[in-house]
Amino acid sequence: MPKEKETPIKTVLAIGCHPDDIEFMMAGTLFLLKEKGLDVHYMNLANGNCGTLEYSREEIEIIRRKEAQTAAAFLGATWHHDLTNDLEVVYDLDLVRKTTAVVRQVAPDIVLVPALLDYMEDHMNTARIAVTATFSRGMPNFYTIPKVDAVMKEMALYHALPYGLHDGLSRKVEAQLFADITTVIDKKAEMLGMHVSQRNWLDDSQKLDSYTQTMYDMSAQVGRDSKKFKYGEGWIRHNPLGFSAPDFKPLEEVLGDLVVTAT
Repeated sequence: MPKEKETPIKTVLAIGCHPDDIEFMMAGTLFLLKEKGLDVHYMNLANGNCGTLEYSREEIEIIRRKEAQTAAAFLGATWHHDLTNDLEVVYDLDLVRKTTAVVRQVAPDIVLVPALLDYMEDHMNTARIAVTATFSRGMPNFYTIPKVDAVMKEMALYHALPYGLHDGLSRKVEAQLFADITTVIDKKAEMLGMHVSQRNWLDDSQKLDSYTQTMYDMSAQVGRDSKKFKYGEGWIRHNPLGFSAPDFKPLEEVLGDLVVTAT
């Protein structure tokens, strides 16, 4: 019998927490995947309504949503609506059901999510919610909000490095894989710069010298850690049990020489 034709890798879903989290830690890899012809989807769980010293909750929510939509359009990604407020990203069944609905609708081959170890609870809770949502994609008896039928397909889930590259106890989080984002670093910076409302907020609240320069510095450090690239993004593959066969490695397959394994 002829060998069954393999299903091509077509789609990636990036799930971040706040508007600009995807830009800081995932956007370079997303640009590379877009260049390889993948359909890219972009979603933040939180609306960013606490990330300001200047605006009301209602005003900043509208501003940050528009900034995220602009950034997604610049990437060439499909934007998905946020689900909750800042600091309300908790491991909650309704949030899992709503996120699972998106995973089933998109039916991605690759799911990019935040680190499970991070300085911020919102980020870690987003990672946990995204993991459960992806795990439950094929369970018909787990209903979603809105209702979306279960999807039976392999999905590979990869965690980004935490913002700042360290966990909540200031321990460095080591990547398993490094993506070479040198050719797209300026696009990543331009995309990040579309979150105009965050420049003053992060400079004031986290004492950053420069919003964009912080991204360049982190990407350069990851590049040095790769021992190969000038600028990089780091990834940790989630245990494939319940997600895919162990040898299903779509990120590595699509990006080829643009990805190296940590030594």
